[in-house]
Amino acid sequence: MNEKISFNNLPILQIDSISLVPITENDFEKLYSVASDPLIWEQHPNYDRYKREVFQLYFDGAIASKSAFLIYEINDNQKKVIGSTRYYDYNSEASSVCIGYTFLAKEYWGGIYNRNIKKVLIDYAFQKVDRILFHIGEKNIRSQKSILKIGATRIEDVYIDSYGKKVLSFQYQIKKSDWENKNN
Repeated sequence: MNEKISFNNLPILQIDSISLVPITENDFEKLYSVASDPLIWEQHPNYDRYKREVFQLYFDGAIASKSAFLIYEINDNQKKVIGSTRYYDYNSEASSVCIGYTFLAKEYWGGIYNRNIKKVLIDYAFQKVDRILFHIGEKNIRSQKSILKIGATRIEDVYIDSYGKKVLSFQYQIKKSDWENKNN
């Protein structure tokens, strides 16, 4: 019997003190309290996503995707929302999925957080696909450096539709075989 592969109805994913919990419609205010910092978006193609009405579009897309997570840090049984991420563009024929729309509160930049978040997302996705893609805006240097540290390879330049405008982005990939060789 062939099981239909999907990136909907996701489980809670955990690594160390980080928990990724599927997002719900009730999560807007707590996530916006993190996303309202303009510094988070300064290198992003949607640099004004800190504005409530612009962030609402991001949030609505996350809910509609049914494949988005709230990212929590858990310490001493206290949960603190620190960002969000999601899977998108699952392609069964190409055995691929994209990971993106990721942001973290600035106090969580540059440490183990992004690496651990990507690791748990990648490990889960490689149970279902053979290739993971990432799209990063041309001016988003922080994310470009970060994805290279994780082991992705830049493969091509693409134009992504970002709320009605075409934005130059760099496409990176990680292949399952490369990931397994690196992490075993």
